[in-house]
Amino acid sequence: MTWATLLHRGWPALIVSAFGVWVARLDHLRGAYLVRAITAEAGRKVDRAHSERDVARIEARNAERQIAAGDAHAVRIIAREPLIIHSTNTVREYAKSDAGRVQCRAADRVRAIDALDADIAAAARTAGGGAGGVQSDATAPAG
Repeated sequence: MTWATLLHRGWPALIVSAFGVWVARLDHLRGAYLVRAITAEAGRKVDRAHSERDVARIEARNAERQIAAGDAHAVRIIAREPLIIHSTNTVREYAKSDAGRVQCRAADRVRAIDALDADIAAAARTAGGGAGGVQSDATAPAG
């Protein structure tokens, strides 16, 4: 048998062999693609886990900031609360402190306020308690 005879009788086998090589190459490419796809999916899962971890860290930091802001706000509110004093000794002791000297009025200023209140009350009594304090003049022209 010569090559020509083999070629003449075996051309279908050559086509089948070429088709087999082509299919094997496609299978190899498909396998490589699957490996890349699986690797990429695993990488996306890792990236997603990292981003979820980062989001959790950011949320934890934000929660800590909110707690700190709430604490600071509570401290400011407490500092604004009025100082209610129930005893004369407490008033005297507070007035002796640095903060008390700033906020408490001196005794002569308190007496001056009381005297002013008494003067205003006396003026209101002498004017008839407010009734008839201003006389109306019907004969005077308007405005």
